[in-house]
Amino acid sequence: MHATPSIAILGATGGLGRALSRRLRADGARLFLGARDEAAVSELAKELESSYFAVDGADFSRMDEFLDWASADASLQGVVNCAGSLLLKPAHRTTFEDYQTTIAANLTTAFATVRSATRVMSRSGGSIVLVSSAAASIGLQNHEAIAAAKAGVAALARTAAASYSARGIRVNAIAPGMVETPLTASILSNPSSRDASLALHPSGRPGQPEELAGLIAWLLSPESTWVTGQVWGIDGGLGSIKLRPVTKLGPG
Repeated sequence: MHATPSIAILGATGGLGRALSRRLRADGARLFLGARDEAAVSELAKELESSYFAVDGADFSRMDEFLDWASADASLQGVVNCAGSLLLKPAHRTTFEDYQTTIAANLTTAFATVRSATRVMSRSGGSIVLVSSAAASIGLQNHEAIAAAKAGVAALARTAAASYSARGIRVNAIAPGMVETPLTASILSNPSSRDASLALHPSGRPGQPEELAGLIAWLLSPESTWVTGQVWGIDGGLGSIKLRPVTKLGPG
């Protein structure tokens, strides 16, 4: 009989964070939910009968406080960073503020997660899961800033996995394609931008946050203890498959 796992989730109130929190809670995990919006994370914590902490994931000191609090009376088996943002602009239209915000929301929060989590997990080990993107490994128009940030997340996962393997800490990342969440609503609600995006996905549809949550739950579980330093594509084929243009054939 396994002990109840304790999992800390940063960015718990986003589309992926909510799906993951609900999945893990249904599986019986004890959750420690973190997000910047205290009202939103408080409401989610009440729904899931879990604990919460208001935290800006790009703030190193605050992340230390979050994970110190989460691990105060029990070892954490998993820490997940679901925080992030989406910016679709070419480099020449990206302001310094755009760039800073994108790096902070995606790469800095991931680095802060690894920094704080490896400290509190140094004795007991555990699993850290980050969120990269399919855009980090292929060239997509207007993705310069977000692709740069997410490529950093992928590299961070691999190098941290090497640095902390001797302490029993596993670090992996997932790399999604277009997923249907509030973050992508402006894209998917516009017919032309939706069609353009989905045309790049061989699956022909956007992913659902519950599908990503299933993979993350596995990466946190004892079933994946021989898995570390990996970036898992979960993208409807976007990052690995190129379709031929459809050719209309005549009668017969």
